[in-house]
Amino acid sequence: MAESWAWLVNQFEQTFITDNRWQYFAKGIVTTLEVTFLALILGVVIGVVIAVIRSAHDSQRGSKKGIGHVILAFFNAIAKLYLTVIRGTPSTVQLLIMWFIVFKWARDDMMVWVAAISFGINSGAYVAEIVRSGIMSIDLGQSEAGRSLGLNYTQTMGYIVIPQAIKNILPALGNELITLLKETSICGFIGLQDLTKGAMIVQSRTYAPFVPYLSIAVLYLALVLILSKLLSIFERRLRESDRR
Repeated sequence: MAESWAWLVNQFEQTFITDNRWQYFAKGIVTTLEVTFLALILGVVIGVVIAVIRSAHDSQRGSKKGIGHVILAFFNAIAKLYLTVIRGTPSTVQLLIMWFIVFKWARDDMMVWVAAISFGINSGAYVAEIVRSGIMSIDLGQSEAGRSLGLNYTQTMGYIVIPQAIKNILPALGNELITLLKETSICGFIGLQDLTKGAMIVQSRTYAPFVPYLSIAVLYLALVLILSKLLSIFERRLRESDRR
């Protein structure tokens, strides 16, 4: 037992204390959170736009066709192609294409932004279906009431439908945030020093994988638990505001 404890202490010192290697983990956490939240913002924007386009197209089925219907059908086709391609290819491959092909001219200090764009585009495909399901959950009478007040489709969606849909889909969006946080662990494929890459660098120096990899597992778990707690608090406050 004493030998095992001494070995563990030695491994801990080599992983975190020697040469201030804890900085690899600290920097990795910051990078991971940066990529996650930037990607989430982009993903939500893309997801809402795609969901509105697809919902608008679905709502016009059977109606009289005009130039507006043709334009909407065109954008709906692009949206469906986007969803098919993004959800049908691995996020790792998308990240590699984004860095080595689309942004091959980018400097290393732009790596965080490129990763955020890649994950944001990937997340947007899933957020789109989440938001679309939220829009479909809103009673049709809400939209009709907005139109009767003189609001156009865009105003009705922005002022009436989307705010209610967001409340309904908040748990699903929270799950997407957590999934996105864990997916960023592949950033090391393009050389970005996130939390996982930091542990890999430390392991390459110590030649001992036990403590570095176990540590990032604990750190990822801690981040997920913190985010889950914050989301539950936010949801509770939304429910309390609805009762007032």
